[in-house]
Amino acid sequence: MIHKIAILGASGYTGAELVRLIATHPNMKITALSADRKAGMSMGQVFPHLRHLDLPDLVKIDEIDFSTVDLVFCALPHATSQSVISTLPQHVRVVDLSADFRLRDLDAYEKWYGKPHSAPELQEEAVYGMTEFYRDEIRDARLVAGTGCNAATGQYALRPLIEAGLIDLDEIIIDLKTGVSGAGRSLKEGFLHAELSEGSHPYAVGGVHRHLGEFDQEFSKIAGRPVKVQFTPHLLPANRGILATVYVKGDAQAIHDAFAKAYGSEPFVVILPFGEVPSTRHVRGSNFVHLGVVADRREGRAIVVCALDNLTKGSSGQALQNANLMLGHEETAGLMLAPVFP
Repeated sequence: MIHKIAILGASGYTGAELVRLIATHPNMKITALSADRKAGMSMGQVFPHLRHLDLPDLVKIDEIDFSTVDLVFCALPHATSQSVISTLPQHVRVVDLSADFRLRDLDAYEKWYGKPHSAPELQEEAVYGMTEFYRDEIRDARLVAGTGCNAATGQYALRPLIEAGLIDLDEIIIDLKTGVSGAGRSLKEGFLHAELSEGSHPYAVGGVHRHLGEFDQEFSKIAGRPVKVQFTPHLLPANRGILATVYVKGDAQAIHDAFAKAYGSEPFVVILPFGEVPSTRHVRGSNFVHLGVVADRREGRAIVVCALDNLTKGSSGQALQNANLMLGHEETAGLMLAPVFP
């Protein structure tokens, strides 16, 4: 069966990544693409690397007929998705790539995003989109909230360890580096080539990064008590990719064994041999996650390193993986592309 797909916000990086992935999908057809400022243009004009594809032109959202659409990918800016999704017909299933439905607690949403939630009734039905851990709930959901790309990376490195009780919950440090595409396509002075290249810097330092809301929510839920990690992201002069180095107090070999047990049957999570560490180069453009574990020189401490592509597994690939479950397709459909190297 071929399902009809609409992508809202298709002129952004995650929208383009969705188009790239769905182009190889055997059971999905893109029937509508929306954009705001670029409405009326073709996708090939906005993204020349996609000009070989037969795609509908970009239109305003209110020009789309959703009566024949089976699933919508909502790749709109934060705080926009709430109002747009509220207007969609009930038969349309939705995967939201923004932050609008990630946090279950409405007060937590207001704390981290600076405004009250405008669609609390939708928040009640939203399922957190970490596929490997919410697979059954995602399969039956009408609305799935994609995770933050940084939040996903840290969770792959830590969820199995917290669940197995292998690490000290009060001594977790996440040192993360991310490519600039995670900030979106809008023009910002600090992301100009001359401002960003040949250097790297931390940002949102000291516990103010919004993805901490997801870490607090998910880790505390698993542990059954509050868990607050130390988290510092750094901006890299690279287009895409995330590398998280996570410092924990626990036995390194037991941690590696726990990963092998937790992720052994997962199609997209690769556990490296003990003592080896991953690179963003080896997951670029793919839906794969690479995890490595190294024993620290201090006894009883370990270093976990996780790499993924922020636009694919951290966002659009994760969204397609969830959509596959929701529509009854093979979970890996459209997602087995090998990473791009070099």
